[in-house]
Amino acid sequence: MRSRRRKSPASRKIRSIAVLPTLFTLLNAICGFAAIHFTARGMNKPDSLWLERPELGFFAAAAWMIFLAMIFDGVDGFLARKTGGASSFGGHLDSLADIVSFGVAPAFLMLQVVESNLPDTFSPASPVFSSIPGKLLWLVAALYICCAALRLARFNIENRPEEAFHMGFSGLPSPAAAGIIASLVLLYDDLGREFQQDAPTVISVGSRIIFILLPIITAGVALLMVSRIPYPHLVNQYITGRRPFSHMIRVLVLALLLFWQPQLTLAIGFMIYAAGSAFHRLWQIYTSKKWAYLPEAPSSDDPHKGIANP
Repeated sequence: MRSRRRKSPASRKIRSIAVLPTLFTLLNAICGFAAIHFTARGMNKPDSLWLERPELGFFAAAAWMIFLAMIFDGVDGFLARKTGGASSFGGHLDSLADIVSFGVAPAFLMLQVVESNLPDTFSPASPVFSSIPGKLLWLVAALYICCAALRLARFNIENRPEEAFHMGFSGLPSPAAAGIIASLVLLYDDLGREFQQDAPTVISVGSRIIFILLPIITAGVALLMVSRIPYPHLVNQYITGRRPFSHMIRVLVLALLLFWQPQLTLAIGFMIYAAGSAFHRLWQIYTSKKWAYLPEAPSSDDPHKGIANP
């Protein structure tokens, strides 16, 4: 009797792949590469323009590329699940694209935006490690990339193709973390261009606040990615399917705000999404510990509970 040899996982060959979801995943990776390219173009000339358009600098173009990558990332997963093309190959390819678009690109963008606005500390001739602020900025960017990689690796292991597993996330999803950084960069760029003549005081205060908070927020969202805080899947929970009529009104108001002030709306929306679930989790932990220290109520079988006669 001939014994059959089992093929090891390393010897398995891919016979076929889902073409359409794979194309959208590759577009996600290309957008991430474009974001890195635009960031590098604007690092030495932060006021330079992309395609000679005064309303869009290279840093802002890089941020928009990250948002475009988010759209492609959402579409490829949706198509894979709806067409039955979800596979281990697609999941691993998606994570490889995500580490470029939502890991390296936003970290590099944050690093160069802050560096370009510290001319006394950084110069083209001096390395990033020449000062304490430079070392801290580099460490924050490195922390973000490491946490994004760990987050995506954990997601690959725990993820399932069924739709029920795509209603929420354990930890802040990497596209949302990248969206926070990209939206703050867009708002920072918008304050320096739209209100340049009308309200210079608003520019100075608002830009300075974003400039100071950007590295701190980057470190915070990096830690949120590797946390176990539950986050809802906004598209699957609040957009797809049938919803109440009032829910449609809220979605319409949000769409109008995005059309009126996209930079400010994106920044506030992503910050609320990241901080809301974190504060909700902290409140649950606080209330659970608070109730744990309260004395237990006497049971109904206790003869000494002292019930008053009617």
